[in-house]
Amino acid sequence: ALALFSPNLLGDPENFTPANPLVTPPHIKPEWYFLFAYAILRSIPNKLGGVLALAASILVLFLTPLLHTSKLRSMTFRPISQILFWALVTNVLILTWVGSQPVEHPFIIIGQLAS
Repeated sequence: ALALFSPNLLGDPENFTPANPLVTPPHIKPEWYFLFAYAILRSIPNKLGGVLALAASILVLFLTPLLHTSKLRSMTFRPISQILFWALVTNVLILTWVGSQPVEHPFIIIGQLAS
């Protein structure tokens, strides 16, 4: 609903400045919901390796529910599953933060470790 009623609310202010075709912008970044994927892509120096890592990260999200075949679907009594879930959430948040930062020394290493 937010995207329909107020689409520019979560946008980056730099996206609204007029473009100069002769100068590359100093900081290019996608929208906030693609930042984790952008961090994975730029953390691997090889282009094909980055694309494969991104495809593998999305494939893991699709395959995880298929691998969970237990009759008890809740994570209430599974502390290891809870830890792994919160580790995944933390990792996505770290990758999103790193994707919004410029390509500099500490952020490159953090992105490679989180990928």
